Amino acid sequence: MSVIDSALLQIRQLQPYSPGKPIEELERELGISNAVKLASNENPLGCSPLARSVLQQASEHIELYPDANAYYLKQRLGQKLAIDENQITIGNGSNDVLDLIARSFLDASTEAVFSRYAFMVYGMVTQACGATAKIADALDRDSDSPYGHDLEAMAKLITNKTRVVFIANPNNPTGTWLSSDALRAFAEAVPEHIAIVVDEAYFEYVELEQYPDTLQWLDRFPNLIVTRTFSKIYGLAGLRIGYALSSPELCDLFNRVRQPFNGNSLGLSAARAALDDDAFVDRSRRGNAAGLQSMQRWFEQQGIAYIPSAGNFLTVRFGDSSERIYQDLLQRGIIVRPVANYGIPEFLRISVGTEDQLQQLYQALGAVL
Repeated sequence: MSVIDSALLQIRQLQPYSPGKPIEELERELGISNAVKLASNENPLGCSPLARSVLQQASEHIELYPDANAYYLKQRLGQKLAIDENQITIGNGSNDVLDLIARSFLDASTEAVFSRYAFMVYGMVTQACGATAKIADALDRDSDSPYGHDLEAMAKLITNKTRVVFIANPNNPTGTWLSSDALRAFAEAVPEHIAIVVDEAYFEYVELEQYPDTLQWLDRFPNLIVTRTFSKIYGLAGLRIGYALSSPELCDLFNRVRQPFNGNSLGLSAARAALDDDAFVDRSRRGNAAGLQSMQRWFEQQGIAYIPSAGNFLTVRFGDSSERIYQDLLQRGIIVRPVANYGIPEFLRISVGTEDQLQQLYQALGAVL
């Protein structure tokens, strides 16, 4: 087998990421307008007005390369989070940061541990590095955290080959979350030579008393890496800015692996401005809480089960009808997200929308159920 054939064999085994159906594609296919997208956990309020206000100025010199070190964004993040700038790694969305972590620690001789039904990018970056994925069974569907991370099962999979443990908190696509006590006890038990990655893409939406403040743990756990994003509550998914928070030593490692200019000028400027828009974040959080409560109440009234969520989405059990309902909703201009590729084909994941969008969803669901 040639080197090309060998590479092709490994690449063809990778399963490409399947994003939610774009609004433009659905409207083009059906010849409709004003479709509602509730598939990708985007902020239905749009982006931070402060972020939008700086885009015109930031676009005036797009012929120039962006700041490769993201100096001003890291400076503002450091102030906002009370963390040293040399502990911040900027990425092209948090997916890029997850890939940086995998490439820093994983190769064909190593293993990564994560939970079944966890964010699929963990498996993708592990496989892309040639490492072995050790997938722990999730909690039972009848547990207090159905389909959520079973930390005890994950701990049992750790071996002398393990180099990374991926944990999503809250998790996508289930919306389940881990308490501070449970996650800290797990971190205490993991050997220091293993990187613990806590993916907090939905961190700003969580309003639970027992949810952990992992940034306070960085000094205690030098192997801890926290990843976050501007794509969710800040509404900057199209500009692709994410970041990791870690020890200075790990940050230095990631910056050696990181591609140059992986943060674009518009994204860096918008993210920096968005950090000052507390009013928009508060409004988004309040709107999400109200929308999530509305969705839960509506599905309970219909007698339809869902997975309790701490994020900005609800994963709803439609059983054998899930694919039909997904297609029927598309015909009515409502885009939700099938999660069969996560191994739970009986569910559909539905992002929290505005009040008007949710009313359109309920009307459409009432017609197709």
